[in-house]
Amino acid sequence: MAGIRLEGVSKRFRDGSWAVRDVSLDIRDGEFFVLVGPSGCGKSTLLNLIVGLEDITDGEVLVAGRPMNGVDPRERNMAMVFQSYAIYPHLSVEDNLAFPLKIAGVDPAERDRKVRDVAAILELTDLLDRMPATLSGGQRQRVSMGRAMVRDPVALLLDEPLSNLDAQLRGQMRNEIARLHRRMGATTIYVTHDQTEALTLADRMAVLHGGRVQQVGTPRDIYRTPATRFVAGFLGAPPMAFFEAVQRDGAWASPVGAIPPSMGPRPEPRDELPPRVVVGVRPEDVHEATDPPPDTGRLSFWGTVELLEWLGSETFAHVTLPGDDEEAGLVARLSAGSTCREGEEVLLQVDPGALHFFHPTHGGRLRGGGTSVHGSGP
Repeated sequence: MAGIRLEGVSKRFRDGSWAVRDVSLDIRDGEFFVLVGPSGCGKSTLLNLIVGLEDITDGEVLVAGRPMNGVDPRERNMAMVFQSYAIYPHLSVEDNLAFPLKIAGVDPAERDRKVRDVAAILELTDLLDRMPATLSGGQRQRVSMGRAMVRDPVALLLDEPLSNLDAQLRGQMRNEIARLHRRMGATTIYVTHDQTEALTLADRMAVLHGGRVQQVGTPRDIYRTPATRFVAGFLGAPPMAFFEAVQRDGAWASPVGAIPPSMGPRPEPRDELPPRVVVGVRPEDVHEATDPPPDTGRLSFWGTVELLEWLGSETFAHVTLPGDDEEAGLVARLSAGSTCREGEEVLLQVDPGALHFFHPTHGGRLRGGGTSVHGSGP
């Protein structure tokens, strides 16, 4: 195992387009690190740069302090697991697992021991004589992971490994991967566009957008204190709602009510607040209230229910808000027993300390809302 460090890594293609720009990351020894972002953000390219399948345009990759630029991928001793299963259909499970060791010239007795050890870890022992065509999707992916693990790599790199599985299998395999990492403790870099995978698997994660790192941190810190409007909108299901707030009469006028200055956005040192800011609020921070609302210090406001999504244990209400902006709206997470109806008005409340504020131009986080800014670096 080894720590992996990226220092100002960039990748430019022949057509002049940049896939990755100035990425610096410090992935710790034994850490489960996730690269997450939408399609085309550069996360798979970054993985290929680490393993050596793509040449770096600028910057440096180091493994255990050793520079990797120019080192052949076979000499980096990293193992990759791809979205496709990448197993040989004409070989049994046992022969698929043994193949990398056979190519490397490992002694047959040692080869058999390693295969049996990995098969036990992945619960493949009873399947060693089976052919890939007789396996389920989840079993094939475990064989693919076993082929990577059997080499005792310094790092395990997984590129969208669950994308080909249905929802139920993805959940099962996600749990298996988490259990496997706890048992093995190998340095793992996991690429996904699925925020659920990122939030549940990562020790830490990096959110990418347009080839650049937007924020690095634990899933909890990034979710609670997103560094940019993009990060805030990308993580969360349903996503965070956004609307404008305007300085007016000593407060911040918004569709959810007048936000007091003490709970509104605050300027950075030697900086000035713009007259308009973007406000974000997550569904779980919006609550249904009684009429008249209790005096709790929360902001109270009326909205019209446009759509209800009942999910058994909870209800998501898509609500439009009155005001100057006809498009303003949000989603409220209500109890499953809520009696609100589509087309009717509902009284809602939000704690001003749960609001997030972002700059209207560059999208960076502004201080305020009762929360402090966490650093966006590792």
